[in-house]
Amino acid sequence: MARNAHPEVTRQRILNAARAQFAAKGFEKTSIQDILNELGDLSKGAIYHHFASKEAILDALSNQDMEFTENIFARLDSDKTMSGLQKLQETMRSTMRDKQHLTAIRALLPQLDDPTTLAANLRHWGNELSQQLLVYIEEGVADGSTPTQYPREAAQMLAILPNYWLIPHFFPGTPSELRHRIECLEAMLEAINVPVFDGALIDDFMTGIAVLAAPSNESSAEAPQIVTEQ
Repeated sequence: MARNAHPEVTRQRILNAARAQFAAKGFEKTSIQDILNELGDLSKGAIYHHFASKEAILDALSNQDMEFTENIFARLDSDKTMSGLQKLQETMRSTMRDKQHLTAIRALLPQLDDPTTLAANLRHWGNELSQQLLVYIEEGVADGSTPTQYPREAAQMLAILPNYWLIPHFFPGTPSELRHRIECLEAMLEAINVPVFDGALIDDFMTGIAVLAAPSNESSAEAPQIVTEQ
């Protein structure tokens, strides 16, 4: 049998196909055969050559998501033209505008129903992620764009609340309820002089979170409503 000259290309194709199927059907309802059908030209053995299980594919997608965030931070860390506040806003804007990233996150959300996995993520958000955001807030303290007396607390709020409190998987609500929740976070941050949110960023959050809340068979390019209001 001929050796695959481009194993990384094949591996990425498998991940892309799995991401599409997880988004269309949900992780639990997607089979290895579904991923094969999406690919069209690979054998089951080829998938198992790269990944031991469907869970291993999900782990690889999770690692890619972490790389996505790290790449945003690397780009902003090297930018000497932006204020600390602008870097905070760009971090959230880049995340909420990337549909592929959000689709991958949507596939991962059911894993957070496991208490151990959720606790591990809360620790990551509260420690590693908040530490990176703290860098930008402290830059904002120095340049005057975020003149807060609570830089560490603000970083923890920005790391944990958008990843948990604003996510309909954990706290379902209508679009108007979600917007009200985001505006509440906006008000809390403004009260401690970290004015991250403006109307445009709130709209980005509404659109991005709607992608996270899409039903597993959602295929429309339009972002769905979170919960139909009565």
